[in-house]
Amino acid sequence: MKKDSKIFIAGHRGMVGSAILRNLKESGYTNLLTATRKELDLLDGRRVKDFFFANRPEYVFLAAARVGGIQANVDYPAEFIRENLLIQCNLIHEAWRSEAEKICFLGSSCIYPRESEQPIKEASLLTGLLEPTNEAYAVAKIAGIKMVESYNKQYGFSGINLMPSNLYGTGDSFDLNTSHVFSALVRKFVDATGGGISKVTLWGTGQPLREFLHVDDAANAAIFFMNNHKTPDVINIGSGKEIAIKKLAEIIALKAGFKGEILWDDSKPDGMMRKCMDVRKMNELGFIPKVSLEEGIERTIKEYRELS
Repeated sequence: MKKDSKIFIAGHRGMVGSAILRNLKESGYTNLLTATRKELDLLDGRRVKDFFFANRPEYVFLAAARVGGIQANVDYPAEFIRENLLIQCNLIHEAWRSEAEKICFLGSSCIYPRESEQPIKEASLLTGLLEPTNEAYAVAKIAGIKMVESYNKQYGFSGINLMPSNLYGTGDSFDLNTSHVFSALVRKFVDATGGGISKVTLWGTGQPLREFLHVDDAANAAIFFMNNHKTPDVINIGSGKEIAIKKLAEIIALKAGFKGEILWDDSKPDGMMRKCMDVRKMNELGFIPKVSLEEGIERTIKEYRELS
């Protein structure tokens, strides 16, 4: 990408999209294209077609998606599969049809089978059954990967497929009904500390292991690979380090100043017991994340307190 290339960031108000937009601006890119949901409904194929032909972006970051935590995925599987499929189909097809140079598709680590060998290699894709609690979302994301691959194979359309691990950080949702585990923990412990609450109850057993990546690192990776990679082979994007949810909760509680008791409700689902990405391919291709977990926790606590 040149500094004056026309670049469309789909989903620029979301956590990942806003981080990509922020990073592009900081890196000196000047011709950035965005559209709010009111300006462009990505579920509406005709409006997406008109937008692409009117603006003709050269590069497209597909960071728009219907996302949520375990409960949201369990409660609204129809919305998760339908909306994500529509967004992907509309954007990938119109990017190709309007002769964009390249598209970056951002998926998720949930695309991999529940029983994948750990750490999860890119080759594990489609080798087993998915985690039931987010199957609809995962199927949609797998379809997006295959669509990018298919348009490359049939039409020679350039696209890259990046699969970030669990993301957190600037722009994340702190709504307990839809948030992911990291931001939910930050909110619970900051609110408890501020409200003088002595006990905090968390979902599950705390035993699952997870890998976390700050969204700024994910954005940096997306821009790096857009500039340095040409093929649609799947690339895992992550820290390569895992931590038990219980340990994560303890660290966040400490950083938030919470001195009370942490309780675990094991009647609630844990999800996959372990999910860590094999990121050797990412590292070998030249990208290494910079934000440590401790720094990321401190930044996220600070940002939530500023929002409260």
